[in-house]
Amino acid sequence: MKIAVLVSGGVDSAVVTDLLYKQGHDLTLFYIRIGNDNGEGDCSADEDIEMCTLIARKYNLPLRVVSLHEEYWDSVMAYTLRTVSEGRTPHPDMMCNKLIKFGYFEQRWGHEFDKTATGHYADIIEEDGRYYLATAADPVKDQTDFLAQISYEQLSHLMFPLGKLPKSEVRRLAAEAALPNASRKDSQGICFLGKIDYADFIERHLGTRPGPVIEIETGRKIGMHRGFWFYTIGQRKGLGLSGGPWFVVRKNVRDNVIYVSKGYDTPRQYGRRINIDEMHWISGDPGLTEVAFKTRHTPEFHHGSLTRKEDGSLQLLSDSDIQGIAPGQFAIIYSPDHRICYGSGMIVK
Repeated sequence: MKIAVLVSGGVDSAVVTDLLYKQGHDLTLFYIRIGNDNGEGDCSADEDIEMCTLIARKYNLPLRVVSLHEEYWDSVMAYTLRTVSEGRTPHPDMMCNKLIKFGYFEQRWGHEFDKTATGHYADIIEEDGRYYLATAADPVKDQTDFLAQISYEQLSHLMFPLGKLPKSEVRRLAAEAALPNASRKDSQGICFLGKIDYADFIERHLGTRPGPVIEIETGRKIGMHRGFWFYTIGQRKGLGLSGGPWFVVRKNVRDNVIYVSKGYDTPRQYGRRINIDEMHWISGDPGLTEVAFKTRHTPEFHHGSLTRKEDGSLQLLSDSDIQGIAPGQFAIIYSPDHRICYGSGMIVK
């Protein structure tokens, strides 16, 4: 099979290359270059491309370095800044998969191959002639929540060779194959930022706008903040308040006010009713009422019931309290047994 392999310089995509090479497939490695927002440097740095080059040489495979910097800025970066400026919480990694890795890349290069393979921890299963996005064997590393906005057409062209492997086994395979990055640490954070701090990135583009921090129970002003766009519902760290812990529980975007509540068990930071708009079903609406779901990247699942409204929106009623329900984030819907990821929709007020 003729396969395009997206490599990053990390151990996961290197093991994907090793596995597919040993299976006898015809591989071409691709590294997607996405520069920082100022056009300088690269979120993966020269070291990552050098590592990809070593992998390509080890297996005598072609490596193509392709640029999608402008496309990333016009889509993912613009979406992130717009969402933040509206007082909502963005999900740039999800948009990167949908629009860049499996969007522009597939349109320009990936379509020339039978499949595109990546090092994502996810799986694909086929039932009754239809593909479904499935969770990975390693619940801690599972990345289906980052893939829950891709289309069925994109899913049908993808391969996730690590889906059935725990991370420990991937590390073992890397060492066994003597891969040059076998012991390299996993990358952390949002890709486009590189070494730039997230708050510095937001300040560079949106500036600062000081406003009051109000204790929601008493209406008492207890501090000042730098601008509502630096904070998200459920946030605890970075508030600069003493006598905590304090959690952001509400934002008044119009008046630039942040409301906080004190204590880990404050009921103000929890909720059970989640309104969902723009629901995207990857392989079609399964018609389920009882579902599992996530609202953030975590190994744990919540369970609840879905109600479909006439206007096409959904309401999710959770069986348990959910901390930090933030408009702009996504509710990712799974089968009750956690096996299939059906898709995701944006959380609204």
